[in-house]
Amino acid sequence: MPRPAGNVRLKAARVAAGFNSQQDLADALTEHAQVLGIRGLSVGVRQVRRWESDNPPWPQPDCQRVLVHLLGQSMEALGFTPPWGADGPKPDPIRHTTVAGRSSTFGPAAIPGRVGVASQPMTAGTDFAAITRSHRRLYWSVAPATLHPAVLAHASLGCAVLPETTDETRRTLAAALAETYLLAGRIEFFDLREPSTATNTLVLALQSAGEADDALLGAAILAHMAFVPGWEGDRDSTAERMTAARTYARRAPASAEFLAWLDAVEAECETRCGNTRTALHLIGHAEDVLKVGNEHATPEWMDWFSPARLAAFKGNTQLIAGHLPQAREALLSALDAMTPGEDKQRSVVYGDLAAVEAAAGNPDMACEYARKALDQLAMTWYATGMDRIREVRRILAPHQHERCVRELDDRLYDWQTTVSALSR
Repeated sequence: MPRPAGNVRLKAARVAAGFNSQQDLADALTEHAQVLGIRGLSVGVRQVRRWESDNPPWPQPDCQRVLVHLLGQSMEALGFTPPWGADGPKPDPIRHTTVAGRSSTFGPAAIPGRVGVASQPMTAGTDFAAITRSHRRLYWSVAPATLHPAVLAHASLGCAVLPETTDETRRTLAAALAETYLLAGRIEFFDLREPSTATNTLVLALQSAGEADDALLGAAILAHMAFVPGWEGDRDSTAERMTAARTYARRAPASAEFLAWLDAVEAECETRCGNTRTALHLIGHAEDVLKVGNEHATPEWMDWFSPARLAAFKGNTQLIAGHLPQAREALLSALDAMTPGEDKQRSVVYGDLAAVEAAAGNPDMACEYARKALDQLAMTWYATGMDRIREVRRILAPHQHERCVRELDDRLYDWQTTVSALSR
């Protein structure tokens, strides 16, 4: 399998920033130069095409400044090699730029644009991937604040080792590195509530997937990136990232489960943008896709989706749409179908069931489900699950003097729960 053509790191950063074409990036760079007070700078599509080629030329200083400021990464991280060499004496004036507050050597800035001489054995890729698989499994049971530093340290190791590999070993390691960054981004977004940091980490994941030429992994990363603007109600940015995700998915054999998950991601984003009718249509399409199926296998790393998760997506959308009986039925179905390994999602479903009962005027039952969610969170912390409980408590405000709500408050604001919520 040939290496992906061109400067994949600049391409990945461009797509991640929402510029789906080279012309889009050229226009944005020209406009951004004016914002930075750089007069007379005009970047054309031919220039961007040269920067995304196999041997990108080192940009002029003004272009460097605009590229780094717009895309948020150092020149090396964007796939450029300085004319004096990566290890030459002259410092890069843009090198101080960091990603997510980390040193530029912590991400693909340490990955050379061209493959050098291999000094690692052929087993280096599979050995690194074995640890990535272990971290993937540990995500469902280990506290996120504990696992996250280990995942980032593993990514740092991958960045250091990757330049010393070639051919299939390099592709294997790069794919595992992309998955590692994807896991770190998932923790940052869903567990630690750090969307800006998650976005930067997911850019590193996309760049690593480009090094591996793994289109399906790239599609998964782009779909996760769509969650960030989706949860903020930014429908246009969400649509751009979902379009990119579906484009990448078409380049690889995507399983029915993967395609259904893309529908589910877009449905959740549409729900948060206030378009529940569109979201329910997408979920219906996902159900049809799963029912028909196809011959392609779901990748091993996609362990965050199942028919039960789709039912949970559906129940949440129906809840927000005000379809309470249907939401109750879908959420109970999701709860029954969940496996022991889906404990984090179970707290979310309990929270949504509590919200259904609270909206239906059943405070006792709402508090019962909320307590079950808190029991689950005590065993497996999940910030998204706690968000659901806080929302239920707001809905229960008219019933706050009732005994069941006071007992829920005692549980919600006891020492253990309060300290746990604030420390994560």
